[in-house]
Amino acid sequence: MSTTGVITWDVTASNGYETSWTVFGEGALGAHGRAVGTVPEPYWITYELDTSDGYVTCGLSVTAKTATGVRALDLQHDGEGRWTANGEPRPDVDGPLDCDLGLCPLTNTMPVLRHGLHRMPGAQEFLLAWVSVPDLTVRPSRQTYTHLGRTGHGARVRYASGGFRSDLEFDADGCVID
Repeated sequence: MSTTGVITWDVTASNGYETSWTVFGEGALGAHGRAVGTVPEPYWITYELDTSDGYVTCGLSVTAKTATGVRALDLQHDGEGRWTANGEPRPDVDGPLDCDLGLCPLTNTMPVLRHGLHRMPGAQEFLLAWVSVPDLTVRPSRQTYTHLGRTGHGARVRYASGGFRSDLEFDADGCVID
């Protein structure tokens, strides 16, 4: 059984907004979305994301438009931890199961769903293939997700990477809602 949803976020870190059209299936999701922001510079992003069993990233295609031009990234994962970017192997980011599109709440969903951190206590550290917005640079990123507690509609989970922290609100289905 699959469900389809549309979520729009007010993304304070980018001083912008994002809308994602997402289809959830048995242990997988597919999505396409658009985002606009003014930090670190004015930009427009469009993306498509596909995952396989266990919410493991298969691919992320992103286009970024700024005042200086258009960039495109086709980030593909082989299911075993090896990545390519625009067809070129990226051994510097090998290992992660997930990607994280910067300033995109949707990509916080995959590791949280896979480990049930929106439903039960725990903390997990992950290595992700992080995509910087709007320049679309890909690099490895260590991130920790910690279940802080249940709420009336889901759970609060802390995201931390380097010196950055943010407490995220997830709904009962594992989607970031705030």
